[in-house]
Amino acid sequence: MTDAATLTSTLSTDGPIARAFGDDFELRPEQLDMAQAVDRAMAHRRHLLVEAGTGTGKSFAYLVPAILAILSRGERVVIATNTIALQEQLLQKDIPLLERAFAGDDGRPTFKAELVKGRGNYLSVRRLQLASRRQGKLFPDTGSLETLHTIEQWAYDTEDGTLATLPQLHRPAVWDRVQSDSGNCMGRRCSNYDRCFYQTARRRMERADLLICNHALFFSDLALRANDVGFLPKYDHVILDEGHHVEDIAGEHFGLSISEASTFHLLGLLHNTRKQSGFLATLDVTDDSIALVDRTIHLVMETGDLAKDFFAALTAFVRQSRAQGSALGGPASADEATTATVTAPDIAPLDVAGHLHRLSVALKELRGCCRFEEDRYELASYADRALTMGHTVESLVKMEMPGYAYWVESSRSGRVTFACAPVEVAPILEKELFGREHSVVLTSATLTISRDPATAFQHVMTRLGCNDEETDTRLLGSPFDHAAQVQLFVDHTMPDPRDQSYTRALVERIGSHIEETDGGAFVLFTSFRLMHKVAELLHDDLAAHHMPVWVHGRDGSRSHILEGFRQDERSVLFGTSSFWQGVDVRGRGLRNVIITRLPFDPPDRPIVQARTDFIRERGGNPFMEDALPRAIIRFKQGFGRLIRSASDSGRVVVLDPRIRTKFYGRRFLEALPENIQVVEATA
Repeated sequence: MTDAATLTSTLSTDGPIARAFGDDFELRPEQLDMAQAVDRAMAHRRHLLVEAGTGTGKSFAYLVPAILAILSRGERVVIATNTIALQEQLLQKDIPLLERAFAGDDGRPTFKAELVKGRGNYLSVRRLQLASRRQGKLFPDTGSLETLHTIEQWAYDTEDGTLATLPQLHRPAVWDRVQSDSGNCMGRRCSNYDRCFYQTARRRMERADLLICNHALFFSDLALRANDVGFLPKYDHVILDEGHHVEDIAGEHFGLSISEASTFHLLGLLHNTRKQSGFLATLDVTDDSIALVDRTIHLVMETGDLAKDFFAALTAFVRQSRAQGSALGGPASADEATTATVTAPDIAPLDVAGHLHRLSVALKELRGCCRFEEDRYELASYADRALTMGHTVESLVKMEMPGYAYWVESSRSGRVTFACAPVEVAPILEKELFGREHSVVLTSATLTISRDPATAFQHVMTRLGCNDEETDTRLLGSPFDHAAQVQLFVDHTMPDPRDQSYTRALVERIGSHIEETDGGAFVLFTSFRLMHKVAELLHDDLAAHHMPVWVHGRDGSRSHILEGFRQDERSVLFGTSSFWQGVDVRGRGLRNVIITRLPFDPPDRPIVQARTDFIRERGGNPFMEDALPRAIIRFKQGFGRLIRSASDSGRVVVLDPRIRTKFYGRRFLEALPENIQVVEATA
């Protein structure tokens, strides 16, 4: 075990980190407490759940013991985050500082950290060369050709060959033709192997001690490891920051999905009937195999026709479910979709699955007819993708996975996705994540549903499958003085949302609070439809006061909206789900967070329905065991947008009367930091 004194001295006011920080260093008791707990977990290969309030400095609290484990025991650590922003903070700010703090006598770093990206992020030089040679048959439209030329120009200058440095593409689908792909990788047989961006990155990864990745990549690898494959090297410890996302992301990666867009994208890569283009048209085969190419093209076309029937049946299913009242309401923006729960198999014809299997066989047969080796690798990749797609369709239509929730989703554009996910990820994670030899540290500012250490972690431990005997917990508050920095306005005079006067009252209350703080406000909603309606009704008044208004789903990407919001201290932002969390606006720019509704999940979401049924069948209370804890954690996330530094101050406004009128309302208040000043609205 790393000696506690070593850890303490490392984080002390005269330690190496303080010297690297200079005058900006601040010793935080909560940070040292967390670091010691992480150190013990790693040393004893135990698991640890840590809720560390905003301002704790939790990244250093896990990075320091991770580095000490690397240096003292030669172990490897994986850190997975949910957001790119946190990865950038770790790689561009925190880790470089720690490299200086732990540098050797020669000034060189004593450990090696690497960012790990999924293979599809990397350019394949060989595939780009192939696409360039055959561009006339692969890209018959001007937009695609221009996109290819953009990639070619970028390829001459890029140092890492990843999407992170690639300019915005006019036709993003072109990337599929040139990205690195395990299915068609020629390995050392490739003439570009030594300068391959992906292989170079993989060699760096294999030599690294500290690996940084996102949750999606980590759980994708974990799902592969369940089948004895994977791409991350063996590691001794994993740290999951922003851990409140883990259950949902794990469920996605242990589930299945097939989308209309991905299906026709694959078929279009092989053959585009309208433009008479595609990979099959570029093949150079032996003279006696031309007929086989023609038959394969015909099979692609037949598969496309059957795919149309398949997705048309799914679309009809959603419409019928909506008419019967079992689907979520129609979409109010491009960010929302109509979703229908699937409760019985065979809601769509299976013919397309059989054709995808036959297409896979035909593509494999074509491999032996090609004159060029690289074409054989391309065909192998396409064959695997068709086979996997066929198996996915069959598994979904037949509902072959017990304990999974199934649903069909139709986007505003009409594109359809058929998907399933485990109702409970706990049994899966208990085996695949917590049941292996590595230690797991899971941390977030919002993991618990109360301030009582005895019960605070019960919900998350149950949902994730943590074994009580092998898992430690730490509940650490924020070093910020929330009692002095925050006013909590609670308005129980709001009418019931079903009342005709509700929207008018909501607009009046929001407008009043925005006026009182002169802007600088986040207005958080749980519904796109209501958000857009309120934003429209408030627009003229806010414009008259010269307050810039930013609306989620209307004014560009999340990052673009945030950038615009930060440029004017009087800005007002209307946001839904993604703005409740992972958003960091410090200083006077954000001084008012308005929560319009307590953030309960829509009860008719398929996965929510399935969890409700599961809990009820075993005699539990779905609301108290699932719906309420999830809403409390999301509520804490929304509340946490306001205070991001010791100098921040402002108000959080709750316009949902249930926080006072319902028996469970006090649970939301009890989960917040202690001694916050509460201001009650009067009628």
